Amino acid sequence: MLGGILLLTVLCAAWVGVRGFLAYGHLTNARAAAADATSVLSDPALAPRLISDVSSATSAARDLTSDVVWSAAEHLPWVGPQLAAVSSVAQAADDVASQALAPLSSVASSFSVDSIRPKDGAIDLAPFANLEDAARKSASGLGAANANVAAIDTAPLLGPVREAVAEFGELLAQAYTAADALKRTAILLPPMLGADEPRDYLVVFQNNAEWRSLGGIVGAMALIHTDHGQISLVTQASASSDFRAYGEPVVPLTDEERRLFGSQPATYAQNVTQIPDFTRGAAIIQEMWQRNTGTTIDGVLSLDPVALSYVLDATGPVSLSTGETLTSENAVQLLLNEVYLKYEDPAVQDAFFASVASTVFEKISSGDLKPAAFVSALGRAGAEHRLMLWNSDEDEQAVLDGTTLQGAYSTPDADTTDFGLFLNDATGAKLDYYAQVDTEIAWCSAQEAGLTVTLRNGAPADAASFPSYMTANGNYGVDPGDLKTVAYIYLPEDSTLLSSEATGTGRSPGLGGGTDAGRQVLTWTTTLSPGQEMTLDVRVKTPSMNPIVIQTTPTIHAQSAPALAPSCSSPE
Repeated sequence: MLGGILLLTVLCAAWVGVRGFLAYGHLTNARAAAADATSVLSDPALAPRLISDVSSATSAARDLTSDVVWSAAEHLPWVGPQLAAVSSVAQAADDVASQALAPLSSVASSFSVDSIRPKDGAIDLAPFANLEDAARKSASGLGAANANVAAIDTAPLLGPVREAVAEFGELLAQAYTAADALKRTAILLPPMLGADEPRDYLVVFQNNAEWRSLGGIVGAMALIHTDHGQISLVTQASASSDFRAYGEPVVPLTDEERRLFGSQPATYAQNVTQIPDFTRGAAIIQEMWQRNTGTTIDGVLSLDPVALSYVLDATGPVSLSTGETLTSENAVQLLLNEVYLKYEDPAVQDAFFASVASTVFEKISSGDLKPAAFVSALGRAGAEHRLMLWNSDEDEQAVLDGTTLQGAYSTPDADTTDFGLFLNDATGAKLDYYAQVDTEIAWCSAQEAGLTVTLRNGAPADAASFPSYMTANGNYGVDPGDLKTVAYIYLPEDSTLLSSEATGTGRSPGLGGGTDAGRQVLTWTTTLSPGQEMTLDVRVKTPSMNPIVIQTTPTIHAQSAPALAPSCSSPE
């Protein structure tokens, strides 16, 4: 009897082992093929090939990990969780291949990424009708699979199994994010392009050479009119020369906002990006535009020169009327630095920026671009908080809920410890092109999180000799060449400040602060001469939740993950 039981046990173990080995091989093949999933979701025409490559492998893996013997073994100690995890991954992978991507495959023949290419200044809206329903279904299927894998308890898993689950989970999360973005695009793009009625959108260009919380001051503007897919540039304006300063805020500010930011965000067009919430700033610029022109706009689109450089990867070089050639490589330097050195008259600068906007618009509206690269550029800009969108229609704006395109500072996840760092120039200059910021975040103990911020003035030693428009010439009480910065540091929700210490070669009067939406905010003002830097170390007591993240003002430098503070370690 005992021998029979032992023999049966050995046979079951062998059965599970062989099937597990075969399933692993099929999943590896599926994973390699699925590496193109995000590109498929950007271009549904590629879906049939992907499904063909992936579905047979995932189906085989699912069959191998779902029989009675395997299911029973999942209840065993130690080995059971490993088998259950493999089975869950196989099921999720097969659901994605056989169900979630199928709707996109069905519309592949009628829609491709090339459908967004303008022709004679218009985008054909017809293909979006079928795409919306397919994208909704695919996003729903991928969302369910993503949730199932995310729910796997990885604590009891062996290292290789845990790593495999994490890798597949990351791939699945990326695919879901892409499908979700495609769904939102299919919902929003037709009405924004005037499918039902004409629309007017204001495009604002943020200038990262003079920091504001969301990137930079508002500089050039362009009014875009859409009607049944037809896109036209109506007029252009400059925030500095075409908008007056208002004596009172054009929209009501909360008491918290007034204490932290003053009245400037709602009295000066350049400062609407000072509040780290584009849904606030966009509504303010909408009111300012209406008062200034008599036109009520339907929404606001914001981007910066770094985002424009990504777009130029898709359009190729653009020849300007001034004789310069704008490329993805020189756009940031030309627009945020060289223009001020070359053209000292602000009126000439405004004309230059207007020329850039109209020329790039003409290039895009003509369809002279690579559609896939254009989609990739917009996606990258959105992920880096360089591209933001606001719709005055509440239902349409709600489609963007939870995305970076809203430009609203909020906790990305209830189980996340998040800091915010938002930088604002107080020099009145254009020297933040040379400014540098580094951040470090980490857990210092089980309930103590740390943030370290270092600001540096990287301008050359002779920066005081730059044109007065670049240095502000001391008009705001700052010596030419120096940089004065006000940083708003948002502490994690439900946290308590334990300590703060500023060190360095610059000057700082200490910390101020207030609250915003119930969150404690520290204000840190620094003044740095060329070559000087200052560092602020902040420690807070906060519930222990991973991951720990930070959202920062997008500067001219590519965004990167903050470093781990060397004096801290991950919580137990």
